Amino acid sequence: QVQLVESGGGSVQAGGSLRLSCAASGRTFGNYGVGWFRQAPGLEREFVVRISRSGGTTLYADSVKGRFTISRDNAKNTVYLQMNSLKPEDTALYYCAASRVVATTPRDYDYWGQGTQVTVSS
Repeated sequence: QVQLVESGGGSVQAGGSLRLSCAASGRTFGNYGVGWFRQAPGLEREFVVRISRSGGTTLYADSVKGRFTISRDNAKNTVYLQMNSLKPEDTALYYCAASRVVATTPRDYDYWGQGTQVTVSS
């Protein structure tokens, strides 16, 4: 069992930065890859980025490549998402999720956090 709690969301102007954190409980956190997803009102949940169990492999959606950076610290059971050069279209509720398989679709993730809101104004 893994429980995930996101934090770090907020409101920023376009071009600004935020760093999201995903804190996990459970001794098996290192056995899971972690993904970030986002969902804007009226839209489907969208894959943003994923990091492997060791942190050695990452996969980014084209829309955030070069602006967002994911990292993890397994000793602290935490995954981070550094978001730079934010755009209004990045506005959404951001979720972290854990999966044992390499995946970019929400249905392949076993555990989810409650989400943290990111709002980017123009």
